[in-house]
Amino acid sequence: MMFSERINKLSPSLTIAISQKARELKAQGRDILAFSAGEPDFDTPEVIKYEAIKAITDGFTKYTNVAGIPELLEAIKIKLKRDNHLDYDLDEIIASNGAKQSLFNIFATLIDQNDEVIIPAPYWVTYPELVKYHDGVPVIIETDESTGFKITPEMLKKAITPKTKALMLTTPSNPTGAVYTKEELEAIAEVLKDTDIWVISDEMYEKLIYEGKFVSAASISDDMLQRTITVNGLSKSHAMTGWRFGYCASKNKELVKNMIKLQSQSTSNINTVTQKAAIPALLGKADADVEEMRKEFKRRRDFVYEAFNSIKGLSAAKPTGAFYIFVNHKEIIKDSMAFALDLLEEKGVAVVPGIGFGSEGYFRFSFATDFETINRGIKRIEEFVKELL
Repeated sequence: MMFSERINKLSPSLTIAISQKARELKAQGRDILAFSAGEPDFDTPEVIKYEAIKAITDGFTKYTNVAGIPELLEAIKIKLKRDNHLDYDLDEIIASNGAKQSLFNIFATLIDQNDEVIIPAPYWVTYPELVKYHDGVPVIIETDESTGFKITPEMLKKAITPKTKALMLTTPSNPTGAVYTKEELEAIAEVLKDTDIWVISDEMYEKLIYEGKFVSAASISDDMLQRTITVNGLSKSHAMTGWRFGYCASKNKELVKNMIKLQSQSTSNINTVTQKAAIPALLGKADADVEEMRKEFKRRRDFVYEAFNSIKGLSAAKPTGAFYIFVNHKEIIKDSMAFALDLLEEKGVAVVPGIGFGSEGYFRFSFATDFETINRGIKRIEEFVKELL
């Protein structure tokens, strides 16, 4: 049977592959500690669950506008103004089934064959795959600890060609936890000035910042506001991964109109219960819960940073956002897939190999799990590394 060229271009997610392998070993009775998934271990706040239950009991279960009900779009508008100092009209916003669908809609709407999208590495595994799926060309800029896992203006200048359509920007970063400062974003904005390059800014982890202040890319200047498509959601900040709520906003009304057209022919509106539940979250009614999560993630971040840097052969930059740490194991072995698979088989610890994020010689460790499990997992990793040295 012949399948489409487009689907054959896609690579399976290494994050999912490692998680699946871990589940298989667990089903065999192995004691597996998983640090591979990007999912908070907290429950969705009560105020959000209450609105979902109310929506069901009120019978709010019918089709809605493709982009979302007016109350939801208004809540997103208020959130973007309050938190990010961004002004959008309601027809410049669309809610989708998680940020993944938002990104799919964006690339499907923007990318033609051989259009180039600049993607800094380490990157979230989905970015280059979506570009390839839409017949575009991922242009990878490799970063490392020397630049704080962030691109510099010079790196960006070198990567730009006449075929460059967009820059994929992620702050805070999955997998490194790196966060761009206002000054760094201003320097990037200066490079992009007088070009027609879009900026796709994935800001999913904005609420999980441990030092400094989060700055939205679109807030840097009017020029950046016009070229930036802001992507966000509630999965990570409000422990709502399974609810599938993402959204994006752009000052280009035609772009949003075309994304709505695409979504109308794919999934139509996101589920109505999630739409209602998202409103109190966007309006800040669960902020106290979010802050409690952030404080706990920071406590774990501090612990894992000290722990990994105390293990001979390993090193890690301090993440300033998100709930991952990107650990360098090049001193022991450069092959991150071999490292991750052997660690899983021998010690029952699941981490994601850096090659899945475009950076060989690292692994991503998620500290979105309880403290005791983190402690046990790091001890097993230390044993594993000692045996290799």
